[in-house]
Amino acid sequence: MSPFEQSASRRTVLTALAAAATAGAPVIGQLAAAAPAAALPSDTTLPDPAEYLSNTDLYQQPHLVEGTSYSRRYRRHQQFDLKMSQKYDFPRTAILALHGGGIEIGTSELCLGIAGYSPGSAPGDEKGDPSGEPILPTVHDYFMFEGLLSEGNRALHVTSKNCDDHVALATARSHLNVLSLHGCTFDQIKLPTAEYPATGNRAVAVVGGLNPTFRTALVTEIRKAGFQAVDAYDPKYSATLGEFNGSHTKNPCNLTMLSMGAQLELTTELRKSLFGDPDSRGGRAESWYKSGGRFEAFRDACRKAIATVEAGQPIL
Repeated sequence: MSPFEQSASRRTVLTALAAAATAGAPVIGQLAAAAPAAALPSDTTLPDPAEYLSNTDLYQQPHLVEGTSYSRRYRRHQQFDLKMSQKYDFPRTAILALHGGGIEIGTSELCLGIAGYSPGSAPGDEKGDPSGEPILPTVHDYFMFEGLLSEGNRALHVTSKNCDDHVALATARSHLNVLSLHGCTFDQIKLPTAEYPATGNRAVAVVGGLNPTFRTALVTEIRKAGFQAVDAYDPKYSATLGEFNGSHTKNPCNLTMLSMGAQLELTTELRKSLFGDPDSRGGRAESWYKSGGRFEAFRDACRKAIATVEAGQPIL
């Protein structure tokens, strides 16, 4: 039984206990009814398992160990103003990867890159280290939740609107802007086949979130960099992109000081194209700069969009 199956089984039992206590029914009978079947035909297709209700729910699972099953990484930059006669800049934009690591591959590395840091150690290549000094002149605060399982990381997915990690929420709420990075498949977004045939270029960025200025800047810069990008609110595409438009008010991308932000849903083909070796955590860490410049181009497009938005947000 996989860790997630163990969790599902455990939750089934706990649900039965709660129901029995509420209804006054015999607990043994409830448990017998709730117990999963011992064996199923080999051709049985089961529905996808229910997601964890929140990060808190996930963190409380005894079979999931932080540092082994999953990790959390973040960076908040120290800034201060000690002079009465001057005003200083402050962090206006944060980058989030709520489903990083093996959950939605490539989003952790992009989070680090857009924030101004190396996505992986590159000994001898002078490409920096994720825990070291920034490799770009401007940096942003960031937060990442990453799946570290050898397989089955999808089970660690918590829907964005259910994210209750304290650091993630504090990071979002203390910034004017958030750019949240996610992964999807080309088939999920169901773009018009006349413009995006299934046999054509399946590397697409869907730009969502409630900040229209941020969305426009991202679409513009990503396209300039040579990638396909669509605004999830464009009437040409919005009919099929409701699940990917980042519109929920509890989505951390919108829990900013302005109550709006931006979200990128990146197809698998796009994310994989940003690495020389996209198929493993170590491979991505060591090959982000071996994609013929695609990683750097996409990273820099996002950073240019951020700069455009911040330019319209003067320090008060």
